[in-house]
Amino acid sequence: MSDSQSPEGAARLNTSVAHNARVWNYWIGGKDNYEVDQQVGAQVAGMFPVIRDVARADRDFLGRAVRLLTEERGIRQFLDIGTGLPSFDNTHEIAQRSAPESKIVYVDNDPIVLIHARTLLTSTAEGVTDYLDADVHDPGAIMARAREVLDLDRPIAVMMLGILNFVLDTDEARRIVRRVMEAVPPGSFLVLTHPTFDADVGGEGNVAAMEFWNAHATPPITARSREEIAAFLDGLDLLEPGLVPCSQWRAESHAPVVVPQFGAVAVKP
Repeated sequence: MSDSQSPEGAARLNTSVAHNARVWNYWIGGKDNYEVDQQVGAQVAGMFPVIRDVARADRDFLGRAVRLLTEERGIRQFLDIGTGLPSFDNTHEIAQRSAPESKIVYVDNDPIVLIHARTLLTSTAEGVTDYLDADVHDPGAIMARAREVLDLDRPIAVMMLGILNFVLDTDEARRIVRRVMEAVPPGSFLVLTHPTFDADVGGEGNVAAMEFWNAHATPPITARSREEIAAFLDGLDLLEPGLVPCSQWRAESHAPVVVPQFGAVAVKP
């Protein structure tokens, strides 16, 4: 019996309230969303038009980071926490295109994501693609289950794109990152994106949009300052160009749009 068919899954699958994974899918042009997601997504985009640029920039950052880690750093294991709905060029597709033997474990706790992941996230014959139904607030459970697929004695790229903003308490968010990174060996990487309120990158528009989101959708969200986001990377060595708008991180165009979403890749020494 699938998660969506189980009593717990049915209780969790609420299509009357907009949900982040589905709204994000709407913003990047996907079809796996409901009318309520479209309505809330359109309202947020009307209040904060750059949100569609943020969604695309975050997706493009994912591609550049995964290609760097597979092609230049030799990473063959990825733990993608808060993956969201499968779309084009998911982590496993990018990694296994360069290194077919790569192992990828996705983590999310939304029933619709679970359904699509189990259907769409297929692997190469040489590699592994798996999915964990788990909550970012429980990093111990995530790492215990990830160990069943990934070798925690070999470097792992931990992907936390747009997920810590759903952990409203900053101290708890730091503990989550610390717990996960303590469980992986030196040479592992943290790949991070996070929205900001910082005005120098246009983040002031996030304030009203997030207030609307928190009143009409789930889960609740917060943005953080550059300094608060940088603290998640304490003890790690940042790769160039450091913590920057994710659209500008090793950008492939000469004049990338600036988005209020910081991105970084850092290695555990």
